[in-house]
Amino acid sequence: MPQSPPGHTPTAHTVRSFDQEIDELRSLIGQMGGLAEAQVGDAVGALLRRDADAAAELVGRDLALDKMEAEAERMAVTIIALRAPMADDLREIVAALKISAIIERIGDYAKNIAKRVPVLTQAAPIGPSVIIPEMARVTASMIRDALDSYVDRDADLARQVMERDQQVDDFYNSLFRSLLTYMMENPHHITPSAHLLFIAKNLERVGDHATNIAEMVYFSVTGEHFGERPKTDSTATIVASDDEPDHLSGRGGN
Repeated sequence: MPQSPPGHTPTAHTVRSFDQEIDELRSLIGQMGGLAEAQVGDAVGALLRRDADAAAELVGRDLALDKMEAEAERMAVTIIALRAPMADDLREIVAALKISAIIERIGDYAKNIAKRVPVLTQAAPIGPSVIIPEMARVTASMIRDALDSYVDRDADLARQVMERDQQVDDFYNSLFRSLLTYMMENPHHITPSAHLLFIAKNLERVGDHATNIAEMVYFSVTGEHFGERPKTDSTATIVASDDEPDHLSGRGGN
């Protein structure tokens, strides 16, 4: 509830209006999270089915998340400007502003995965790729629970999301080692294996972003920071997916 200047008591109508605005913002963030989760799942599904048409359709759907992020930003800024919230309310609105940007970025990672599907449909299936579906399942569940923790203001669920990030890192490290061996054994596998590595890196980043959302929720609800998360990335030499060479991605930018 917004704090009032000294000597001023908010009317019941003002309080109800503010609560309604917060609920609408939460609802929009929840919708964004559901869409981002679906896009990650659909991108990996297109990869597993080797369905280039479905992947192309998903790339076009990314615009919806961009529009929703802009609307969430407009709503949050309007609430801050008109209601002058303080303390818990201000933390929640600022968190919503940041979370909407993170969800939009998750959508970008799903789009990046989808853009690689046409290349991989032209290559023979690669054995180590069996890790991808389970990795995607965990990251999708992290997105879902992170957004549920935001909507329900559930600090305990947010903490559980943060703890699952290590599982995603372990999947990525395992796939990285397997694909390196695969490429060394047969140079013909280098190009598709490189694409799979970038897909796995995108999923690992999705897990990081879901964890970032959970951290913001935890702070918004408790007013305390959860603390540093140790990362166990044994793949420091790989090119980050955000900086991937165009000749590998088959595209020029997002």
